[in-house]
Amino acid sequence: MNKGRLAGYGVGSIGTGVFSTVPGLLLLFFLTDVLAVPAALAGVVVVAPKALDVLFNPIIGAASDREAVRTARRTKLLLTGALLMPVAFATMFLSPSSGYAGAVWVTLAFIGASVAFAAFQVPYVALPAEMSDEPDTRLRVMTWRIVFLTLGILIAGGLAPAVVDLGGGGRPGYALMGAVVGAIVLAACVTATLSTRWVRSRPGGEVLGLVAAFRTARGNRPFFLLMAAFVTQAVGIAIMLAAVPYVATYWLGDYSLTSILFVCVVGPSALAVPVWSALARRFGRLRCFTVATVVFTVAAALNYPLGRASVTAGVLSAAAVLGLCYAALQVLPLAMMPDAIVADAARTGQVQAGAFTGAWTAGETAGLAVGPGLYAVMLAAGGFLSSTFDAPVTQPGSARTALLLGFTVVPALLMLASLPILRAYGRARTTGN
Repeated sequence: MNKGRLAGYGVGSIGTGVFSTVPGLLLLFFLTDVLAVPAALAGVVVVAPKALDVLFNPIIGAASDREAVRTARRTKLLLTGALLMPVAFATMFLSPSSGYAGAVWVTLAFIGASVAFAAFQVPYVALPAEMSDEPDTRLRVMTWRIVFLTLGILIAGGLAPAVVDLGGGGRPGYALMGAVVGAIVLAACVTATLSTRWVRSRPGGEVLGLVAAFRTARGNRPFFLLMAAFVTQAVGIAIMLAAVPYVATYWLGDYSLTSILFVCVVGPSALAVPVWSALARRFGRLRCFTVATVVFTVAAALNYPLGRASVTAGVLSAAAVLGLCYAALQVLPLAMMPDAIVADAARTGQVQAGAFTGAWTAGETAGLAVGPGLYAVMLAAGGFLSSTFDAPVTQPGSARTALLLGFTVVPALLMLASLPILRAYGRARTTGN
């Protein structure tokens, strides 16, 4: 497969990476520290729209498979999501009200953005299983995708907070950021949609309805174990990302460090993706995935004492180690997932790429939504005080401890919890059960 086709597909991940990252990084902080929404309610706002997506994504997956049979492509859904997602995203950060009214505005806009994102993301993730029959080629496709995904995440985390500052902070800064980020998402997703029209999507056999598809898929135990490990880790990473602006503001003493801290977490992963791909080809994907999980766990836990001591250089250094491992936690499970889909065809006679990726993206969406929601619960339990941008408040010690735990110990514990699931996946993959 030539580089033009690989890049044409991969560029879409800039859009999905930006869209997935900015709400997880900034939306909770926008609600609690700009719109003065209480932390508990803000947690509901960031979770509820994504919870609807957990139900909606599998429906999109089945619809994507039906479209693939009718037209041999998945272009219609891709284009619909690519056009609607940026508009709804920008609207999220245009709330004219604070408090409860502001929470309602953000919720409605977030629901629209999430549904549009699902319309693009589900068929987009299904494409690699149809781009090649060769596992090594699919790994190459996923490597390019993760490189672009990492670039998108890096753009989101490095650029979005900086644009907020450039716009003067508060409502004007977030409104400017929403417009700039929306334009990036539009350009990336439309480009990927037009660049993948060559992919011939032919689900094998009869296209199943939603219930029948998941009844068929239920026997693919390796797929669901891999997804369970990935989702568990996604929750931990989402909690950590939601904590970044809070740690920068209330422990390191400077909100502008949000971009620097985020870049330290994500930046090294852009360089590490091809390294992990090469290591996976030599030593095995599961083994490398496990090693990266262990190292990530240790680095996250070590950041707790460094954060309490407000050692900025130490926190940033540990974050860079997290970034090196983060690359593996993204590229390796996504490289193994198409293999599980293709292998399942021999068991069922059905290549239900849309149904499987609908389930996968539903799980990922749930993890990315639950993470900030759990972090909001931690803030509320710690007595966090919400405020507006123009009237900041001093946080109690319990709130500062809670927000630091969300950046360090809690993600480490979730990474630990994923290790037995990975071991079970390895056994199931070997036995074929």
